[in-house]
Amino acid sequence: MHDFMVKSRVLEERMIRIYKMGDAYFWIGGPGEEAFGVPLGLLVNKGQGHDFDYTHLHYRCSPTLIAMGMPMEDAIRLIMNKATDQNTGGRNFSNHYCYPEWNVAPVTSPIEVQYGIAIGTAWAQKRSKAKGISIVSGGDAGTAEGDFASCLIWASRKGNELPLLITVQNNRWGISTSYDESHGEEKICDRGKAFGIRTAHINGNDPVEAYLRLKEETDYIRKNKKPVLLEADVSRLYGHSSASGANFVTNEQDCLKLYEERLFKAGIIKEADAKALYKAYDKESLRIQEMVREEADPTAESIWDHVYVNNENADWRKF
Repeated sequence: MHDFMVKSRVLEERMIRIYKMGDAYFWIGGPGEEAFGVPLGLLVNKGQGHDFDYTHLHYRCSPTLIAMGMPMEDAIRLIMNKATDQNTGGRNFSNHYCYPEWNVAPVTSPIEVQYGIAIGTAWAQKRSKAKGISIVSGGDAGTAEGDFASCLIWASRKGNELPLLITVQNNRWGISTSYDESHGEEKICDRGKAFGIRTAHINGNDPVEAYLRLKEETDYIRKNKKPVLLEADVSRLYGHSSASGANFVTNEQDCLKLYEERLFKAGIIKEADAKALYKAYDKESLRIQEMVREEADPTAESIWDHVYVNNENADWRKF
Protein backbone atom coordinates (compact mmCIF):
# COMPACT_ATOMS: atom_id res chain seq x y z
CA MET A 1 0.00 0.00 0.00
CA HIS A 2 2.84 2.37 0.79
CA ASP A 3 4.23 2.05 -2.74
CA PHE A 4 0.88 2.93 -4.33
CA MET A 5 0.36 5.80 -1.89
CA VAL A 6 3.74 7.30 -2.78
CA LYS A 7 3.15 6.80 -6.51
CA SER A 8 -0.23 8.52 -6.29
CA ARG A 9 1.12 11.44 -4.24
CA VAL A 10 4.05 11.97 -6.61
CA LEU A 11 1.68 11.85 -9.58
CA GLU A 12 -0.65 14.50 -8.12
CA GLU A 13 2.27 16.76 -7.19
CA ARG A 14 3.69 16.32 -10.69
CA MET A 15 0.34 17.35 -12.18
CA ILE A 16 0.29 20.45 -9.98
CA ARG A 17 3.75 21.35 -11.29
CA ILE A 18 2.58 20.66 -14.85
CA TYR A 19 -0.18 23.21 -14.34
CA LYS A 20 2.12 25.78 -12.72
CA MET A 21 4.67 25.37 -15.52
CA GLY A 22 2.01 26.23 -18.09
CA ASP A 23 1.76 22.75 -19.59
CA ALA A 24 -1.89 22.42 -18.50
CA TYR A 25 -4.87 24.72 -18.18
CA PHE A 26 -6.32 23.42 -14.90
CA TRP A 27 -5.67 20.98 -12.08
CA ILE A 28 -8.04 19.35 -9.64
CA GLY A 29 -7.30 16.25 -7.59
CA GLY A 30 -7.11 14.59 -4.22
CA PRO A 31 -3.63 14.57 -2.66
CA GLY A 32 -4.22 13.64 0.97
CA GLU A 33 -6.74 10.89 0.21
CA GLU A 34 -4.23 8.12 -0.56
CA ALA A 35 -4.90 6.22 2.69
CA PHE A 36 -8.51 5.71 1.64
CA GLY A 37 -8.23 5.59 -2.14
CA VAL A 38 -5.48 2.99 -2.39
CA PRO A 39 -7.21 0.39 -0.16
CA LEU A 40 -10.42 0.92 -2.11
CA GLY A 41 -8.62 0.27 -5.39
CA LEU A 42 -7.00 -2.88 -4.03
CA LEU A 43 -10.41 -4.28 -3.09
CA VAL A 44 -12.12 -3.66 -6.44
CA ASN A 45 -12.81 -6.84 -8.42
CA LYS A 46 -11.56 -5.41 -11.70
CA GLY A 47 -12.93 -6.52 -15.06
CA GLN A 48 -15.69 -5.92 -17.59
CA GLY A 49 -19.33 -6.92 -17.23
CA HIS A 50 -21.82 -7.36 -14.40
CA ASP A 51 -19.84 -10.10 -12.62
CA PHE A 52 -17.10 -7.55 -11.91
CA ASP A 53 -17.34 -4.39 -9.84
CA TYR A 54 -18.46 -1.10 -11.35
CA THR A 55 -16.77 2.01 -10.00
CA HIS A 56 -18.29 5.48 -10.23
CA LEU A 57 -15.50 7.77 -9.08
CA HIS A 58 -14.94 11.51 -8.88
CA TYR A 59 -11.97 13.74 -9.62
CA ARG A 60 -10.22 13.03 -6.30
CA CYS A 61 -9.79 9.33 -6.97
CA SER A 62 -6.42 8.93 -8.71
CA PRO A 63 -5.15 6.82 -5.73
CA THR A 64 -7.90 4.27 -6.40
CA LEU A 65 -6.99 3.99 -10.07
CA ILE A 66 -3.26 3.82 -9.36
CA ALA A 67 -3.97 0.85 -7.07
CA MET A 68 -6.08 -0.70 -9.84
CA GLY A 69 -3.16 -0.48 -12.25
CA MET A 70 -3.49 2.85 -14.06
CA PRO A 71 -0.12 3.99 -15.50
CA MET A 72 0.99 7.54 -14.73
CA GLU A 73 1.11 8.48 -18.39
CA ASP A 74 -2.68 8.14 -18.64
CA ALA A 75 -3.13 10.85 -16.01
CA ILE A 76 -0.46 13.11 -17.50
CA ARG A 77 -1.81 12.84 -21.05
CA LEU A 78 -5.24 13.74 -19.70
CA ILE A 79 -4.17 16.87 -17.80
CA MET A 80 -2.01 18.01 -20.73
CA ASN A 81 -4.97 17.54 -23.12
CA LYS A 82 -3.20 15.39 -25.67
CA ALA A 83 -4.79 13.41 -28.48
CA THR A 84 -3.09 10.33 -27.02
CA ASP A 85 -5.24 10.61 -23.88
CA GLN A 86 -7.16 7.34 -23.89
CA ASN A 87 -9.76 8.63 -21.44
CA THR A 88 -11.15 11.66 -23.30
CA GLY A 89 -8.93 12.21 -26.34
CA GLY A 90 -7.63 15.38 -24.72
CA ARG A 91 -11.13 16.84 -24.34
CA ASN A 92 -11.47 17.05 -20.56
CA PHE A 93 -9.42 18.18 -17.59
CA SER A 94 -7.44 16.34 -14.94
CA ASN A 95 -8.63 13.18 -13.21
CA HIS A 96 -11.61 12.60 -15.53
CA TYR A 97 -10.96 8.92 -16.12
CA CYS A 98 -12.88 6.25 -18.02
CA TYR A 99 -11.87 2.59 -18.38
CA PRO A 100 -14.65 0.46 -19.93
CA GLU A 101 -12.42 -2.61 -19.73
CA TRP A 102 -12.35 -2.21 -15.92
CA ASN A 103 -16.00 -1.11 -15.47
CA VAL A 104 -14.78 2.39 -14.53
CA ALA A 105 -17.57 4.77 -15.54
CA PRO A 106 -16.64 8.21 -16.90
CA VAL A 107 -15.89 10.76 -14.19
CA THR A 108 -18.36 13.65 -14.37
CA SER A 109 -17.51 17.31 -13.82
CA PRO A 110 -20.82 18.24 -12.12
CA ILE A 111 -20.48 16.96 -8.57
CA GLU A 112 -22.45 14.01 -7.23
CA VAL A 113 -24.05 13.07 -10.56
CA GLN A 114 -22.29 9.73 -10.13
CA TYR A 115 -24.55 8.78 -7.20
CA GLY A 116 -27.55 8.63 -9.49
CA ILE A 117 -25.68 6.80 -12.24
CA ALA A 118 -24.42 4.12 -9.83
CA ILE A 119 -28.00 3.06 -9.15
CA GLY A 120 -28.22 1.91 -12.77
CA THR A 121 -25.27 -0.48 -12.68
CA ALA A 122 -26.22 -1.81 -9.24
CA TRP A 123 -29.78 -2.44 -10.46
CA ALA A 124 -28.47 -4.24 -13.55
CA GLN A 125 -26.27 -6.43 -11.34
CA LYS A 126 -29.20 -7.25 -9.08
CA ARG A 127 -31.53 -8.14 -11.95
CA SER A 128 -28.93 -10.38 -13.58
CA LYS A 129 -27.97 -12.00 -10.24
CA ALA A 130 -24.36 -11.08 -10.97
CA LYS A 131 -21.41 -11.54 -8.64
CA GLY A 132 -20.19 -7.95 -8.91
CA ILE A 133 -21.11 -4.92 -6.84
CA SER A 134 -21.19 -1.21 -7.65
CA ILE A 135 -19.04 1.35 -5.85
CA VAL A 136 -19.65 5.09 -5.90
CA SER A 137 -17.58 7.80 -4.27
CA GLY A 138 -17.89 11.54 -3.78
CA GLY A 139 -17.21 14.40 -1.41
CA ASP A 140 -19.04 15.79 1.60
CA ALA A 141 -20.28 19.02 0.00
CA GLY A 142 -22.03 17.19 -2.79
CA THR A 143 -24.20 15.24 -0.37
CA ALA A 144 -26.43 18.33 -0.42
CA GLU A 145 -27.28 17.46 -4.03
CA GLY A 146 -30.48 15.64 -4.91
CA ASP A 147 -28.58 12.83 -6.64
CA PHE A 148 -27.21 11.73 -3.28
CA ALA A 149 -30.69 11.55 -1.75
CA SER A 150 -31.97 9.67 -4.79
CA CYS A 151 -29.13 7.19 -4.39
CA LEU A 152 -30.11 6.46 -0.78
CA ILE A 153 -33.76 6.03 -1.74
CA TRP A 154 -33.22 3.74 -4.72
CA ALA A 155 -30.55 1.65 -2.99
CA SER A 156 -32.75 0.84 0.01
CA ARG A 157 -36.24 0.01 -1.27
CA LYS A 158 -37.58 -2.95 0.71
CA GLY A 159 -37.20 -6.15 -1.25
CA ASN A 160 -35.21 -4.34 -3.93
CA GLU A 161 -32.06 -3.38 -2.02
CA LEU A 162 -29.04 -2.92 -4.25
CA PRO A 163 -25.45 -4.28 -4.00
CA LEU A 164 -23.94 -0.80 -3.69
CA LEU A 165 -21.10 0.68 -1.64
CA ILE A 166 -21.82 4.40 -1.23
CA THR A 167 -18.75 6.27 0.01
CA VAL A 168 -18.29 9.87 1.09
CA GLN A 169 -14.75 11.21 1.45
CA ASN A 170 -15.29 13.99 3.98
CA ASN A 171 -12.50 16.58 3.91
CA ARG A 172 -14.81 19.12 5.60
CA TRP A 173 -14.66 21.55 2.69
CA GLY A 174 -16.82 22.34 -0.32
CA ILE A 175 -14.48 24.50 -2.41
CA SER A 176 -14.24 27.42 0.08
CA THR A 177 -17.28 26.59 2.22
CA SER A 178 -16.53 24.82 5.49
CA TYR A 179 -18.42 21.75 6.67
CA ASP A 180 -20.02 23.60 9.58
CA GLU A 181 -21.50 26.20 7.24
CA SER A 182 -23.40 23.62 5.21
CA HIS A 183 -24.16 20.69 7.51
CA GLY A 184 -26.23 20.29 10.66
CA GLU A 185 -25.60 16.59 11.23
CA GLU A 186 -22.57 15.27 13.12
CA LYS A 187 -21.95 12.46 10.63
CA ILE A 188 -23.08 12.25 7.04
CA CYS A 189 -23.32 8.47 7.27
CA ASP A 190 -26.08 8.82 9.88
CA ARG A 191 -28.42 9.76 7.04
CA GLY A 192 -28.36 6.15 5.92
CA LYS A 193 -30.08 5.00 9.11
CA ALA A 194 -33.33 6.68 8.05
CA PHE A 195 -33.37 4.38 5.02
CA GLY A 196 -32.38 1.22 6.89
CA ILE A 197 -28.96 1.27 5.23
CA ARG A 198 -25.99 -0.20 7.06
CA THR A 199 -23.54 2.62 7.88
CA ALA A 200 -19.87 2.98 8.77
CA HIS A 201 -17.60 5.86 9.76
CA ILE A 202 -13.83 5.43 9.45
CA ASN A 203 -10.54 7.28 9.74
CA GLY A 204 -9.65 7.74 6.08
CA ASN A 205 -6.15 8.88 7.05
CA ASP A 206 -5.26 5.39 8.32
CA PRO A 207 -4.70 2.97 5.42
CA VAL A 208 -4.78 -0.12 7.64
CA GLU A 209 -8.12 0.81 9.19
CA ALA A 210 -9.44 1.85 5.78
CA TYR A 211 -8.47 -1.45 4.17
CA LEU A 212 -9.93 -3.61 6.95
CA ARG A 213 -13.19 -1.67 7.18
CA LEU A 214 -13.63 -1.43 3.42
CA LYS A 215 -13.05 -5.17 3.12
CA GLU A 216 -15.59 -5.82 5.86
CA GLU A 217 -18.21 -3.69 4.13
CA THR A 218 -17.57 -4.97 0.60
CA ASP A 219 -17.72 -8.55 1.91
CA TYR A 220 -21.08 -7.72 3.50
CA ILE A 221 -22.42 -6.31 0.22
CA ARG A 222 -21.18 -9.28 -1.80
CA LYS A 223 -22.81 -11.73 0.60
CA ASN A 224 -26.09 -9.93 1.38
CA LYS A 225 -26.61 -7.90 -1.83
CA LYS A 226 -27.55 -4.86 0.23
CA PRO A 227 -26.13 -1.31 0.34
CA VAL A 228 -23.66 0.29 2.74
CA LEU A 229 -23.10 4.02 3.31
CA LEU A 230 -19.51 4.60 4.41
CA GLU A 231 -18.04 7.96 5.43
CA ALA A 232 -14.27 8.45 5.58
CA ASP A 233 -12.58 11.43 7.22
CA VAL A 234 -9.79 12.57 4.88
CA SER A 235 -7.47 15.55 4.38
CA ARG A 236 -7.18 18.16 1.63
CA LEU A 237 -3.49 18.96 1.27
CA TYR A 238 -3.45 21.30 -1.75
CA GLY A 239 -6.77 23.07 -1.54
CA HIS A 240 -9.67 22.56 -3.91
CA SER A 241 -7.88 22.97 -7.25
CA SER A 242 -5.63 25.29 -9.22
CA ALA A 243 -8.47 27.82 -8.93
CA SER A 244 -7.57 28.17 -5.25
CA GLY A 245 -3.82 28.18 -5.86
CA ALA A 246 -2.97 24.48 -5.43
CA ASN A 247 -0.56 25.33 -2.62
CA PHE A 248 0.36 22.97 0.22
CA VAL A 249 -1.79 23.33 3.34
CA THR A 250 0.15 22.98 6.58
CA ASN A 251 -2.70 22.49 9.06
CA GLU A 252 -4.00 19.20 7.65
CA GLN A 253 -2.96 15.67 8.60
CA ASP A 254 -0.76 14.06 5.97
CA CYS A 255 -1.82 10.41 5.81
CA LEU A 256 1.34 9.38 3.97
CA LYS A 257 3.69 10.90 6.53
CA LEU A 258 1.68 9.39 9.39
CA TYR A 259 1.81 5.95 7.78
CA GLU A 260 5.52 6.21 7.08
CA GLU A 261 6.20 7.05 10.72
CA ARG A 262 4.50 3.80 11.71
CA LEU A 263 6.39 1.81 9.09
CA PHE A 264 9.74 3.29 10.15
CA LYS A 265 9.05 2.65 13.82
CA ALA A 266 8.04 -0.96 13.14
CA GLY A 267 11.14 -1.53 11.02
CA ILE A 268 9.07 -2.52 7.99
CA ILE A 269 10.81 -0.03 5.72
CA LYS A 270 13.74 2.34 6.16
CA GLU A 271 13.55 6.09 5.70
CA ALA A 272 16.24 5.91 3.02
CA ASP A 273 14.17 3.38 1.07
CA ALA A 274 11.11 5.65 1.24
CA LYS A 275 13.12 8.60 -0.06
CA ALA A 276 14.49 6.45 -2.89
CA LEU A 277 10.94 5.46 -3.83
CA TYR A 278 9.84 9.09 -3.99
CA LYS A 279 12.87 9.94 -6.12
CA ALA A 280 12.25 7.06 -8.52
CA TYR A 281 8.60 7.97 -9.09
CA ASP A 282 9.42 11.66 -9.42
CA LYS A 283 12.03 10.85 -12.07
CA GLU A 284 9.53 8.65 -13.91
CA SER A 285 6.80 11.30 -13.79
CA LEU A 286 9.18 13.97 -15.14
CA ARG A 287 10.23 11.67 -17.99
CA ILE A 288 6.56 11.10 -18.86
CA GLN A 289 5.82 14.84 -18.76
CA GLU A 290 8.66 15.56 -21.17
CA MET A 291 7.53 12.73 -23.46
CA VAL A 292 3.88 13.80 -23.46
CA ARG A 293 4.77 17.44 -24.13
CA GLU A 294 5.92 16.38 -27.61
CA GLU A 295 2.78 14.39 -28.39
CA ALA A 296 0.03 15.70 -30.67
CA ASP A 297 -2.83 17.89 -29.53
CA PRO A 298 -6.38 16.94 -30.57
CA THR A 299 -7.40 18.31 -33.95
CA ALA A 300 -10.42 20.49 -34.64
CA GLU A 301 -11.84 17.69 -36.78
CA SER A 302 -11.95 15.37 -33.76
CA ILE A 303 -14.35 17.56 -31.79
CA TRP A 304 -17.34 15.26 -32.42
CA ASP A 305 -15.46 11.99 -31.88
CA HIS A 306 -17.21 9.57 -29.52
CA VAL A 307 -20.38 11.62 -29.22
CA TYR A 308 -22.17 8.57 -30.67
CA VAL A 309 -21.29 4.98 -29.92
CA ASN A 310 -20.27 4.10 -33.48
CA ASN A 311 -18.62 7.47 -34.09
CA GLU A 312 -21.04 8.12 -36.96
CA ASN A 313 -20.72 11.90 -36.61
CA ALA A 314 -16.96 12.03 -36.22
CA ASP A 315 -16.65 14.50 -39.11
CA TRP A 316 -18.13 17.72 -37.74
CA ARG A 317 -18.47 19.15 -41.25
CA LYS A 318 -21.23 16.61 -41.91
CA PHE A 319 -23.05 17.43 -38.70
